[in-house]
Amino acid sequence: MGEDYVDADGATYLPLLGRPVIVLEGDAGVLAAARTRALGRELPVAVFTSAMFTTGHDAANRAVVRAVAGEDLDLVGLAVHGPKNAVDKVVKGSHRHP
Repeated sequence: MGEDYVDADGATYLPLLGRPVIVLEGDAGVLAAARTRALGRELPVAVFTSAMFTTGHDAANRAVVRAVAGEDLDLVGLAVHGPKNAVDKVVKGSHRHP
């Protein structure tokens, strides 16, 4: 929903999700590595940072992402869209959320 997100490095991320998804989980290192791999493979990515949960609206969410370099984003969630084999490689190290 809404416009794309952009971090301080200029990397572009998908808007918030409006579709069903498979939920996987992993620690901060797994999320950061998945973000890096997804961007490297040029797959569409949506980011969810801890700061986004302190804002009251979509434009403020974009601003808190825009203010931080990609490698410094405090990721609490990530969505990746693409072919299954590519996404599987990107989310390596995660596991299905119960």
